[in-house]
Amino acid sequence: QVQFVESGGGLVQPGGSLRLSCAASGMIFSFATMGWYRQAPGNQRELVAFIRSGGSTNYADSVKGRFIITRDNAQNTVYLQMNSLRPEDTAVYYCNTRPYSTIWGQGTQVTVSS
Repeated sequence: QVQFVESGGGLVQPGGSLRLSCAASGMIFSFATMGWYRQAPGNQRELVAFIRSGGSTNYADSVKGRFIITRDNAQNTVYLQMNSLRPEDTAVYYCNTRPYSTIWGQGTQVTVSS
């Protein structure tokens, strides 16, 4: 069964950094395009970044130049390095395939506040 376990969130001041991790299981990870999504209160879930099996990446305009998505196929893990964080980045962050499956993890809360 497919499972995603996100970690690494927390409370950070504006301008700070966090690194999120997502461990995937129950799938052939190395073949999958993996994405990071986020959902802020009252908003729909949105795609933040994704990385294809070959390593090429795409980012939402709102995070371009600040966030970096990477993957470690040997560890079945995808990462999101978040720099220059802003209050509007506050959300629960999830990983999933892209396009996303119906199975979601618990997410990890990121709060950017002074």
